[in-house]
Amino acid sequence: MVETIQQLNGQSMAAGLNDRGYTVINSLLDDGECRSLIGLYDEDARFRKRVVMQSHGYGKGEYRYLSYPLPDLIQNIRTDIYPKLVPIANAWHEAMKMDVRFPQNHAEFLERCHKAGQVKPTPLILKYEASDYNCLHQDLYGEHVFPLQLAILLSAPGDDFSGGEFVLTEQRPRMQSRVHVVPLKRGDAVVFAVNNRPVAGTRGNYKVVMRHGVSEIRNGKRFTAGIIFHDAG
Repeated sequence: MVETIQQLNGQSMAAGLNDRGYTVINSLLDDGECRSLIGLYDEDARFRKRVVMQSHGYGKGEYRYLSYPLPDLIQNIRTDIYPKLVPIANAWHEAMKMDVRFPQNHAEFLERCHKAGQVKPTPLILKYEASDYNCLHQDLYGEHVFPLQLAILLSAPGDDFSGGEFVLTEQRPRMQSRVHVVPLKRGDAVVFAVNNRPVAGTRGNYKVVMRHGVSEIRNGKRFTAGIIFHDAG
């Protein structure tokens, strides 16, 4: 995992994110690391909250927010990938004429969140079974929002589950929405826009609203780790 993060090419990631609103990191985690995160799901002491999606109209399935201190694997991904994404995040805010800029160090950004009362950790593990799905949504949680996040597929498509594609939509001004279906293998991560992203138009940049979700699981179980860089209030 560490070597994969070190080798990430910022320009390549920026190209995908600027063109489509997402980019895929192949084989961020190996099979053993994926299984270790799945194994955490039933360890109650690791989590601060469990959410049953159907109870809130979010879809069908469930997820659990991890507690601080985060598992080392999640903590290291969150800390080490954040600096790779900061130049893209700051460029997006500049293009969208947003005043906020992000520090290079993730601890500094978390300090900003915590001073504003956003102190609850947001990394989570999601579990889906047959007929479960996740409605299109955004993970915002407060005033301070880092504009990129990532999801890591922990289960193997075709072996552990079928269906359950990761889906993104772009709501474009005065145009029909654009849909992306992102194919992932176990251990792959997708980095994507949390909320808005800039798109170059004939009269300058404009904002596109992004949402993400998961299509219906046809059979089996699908586990995902979600890493959000801002904390919640």
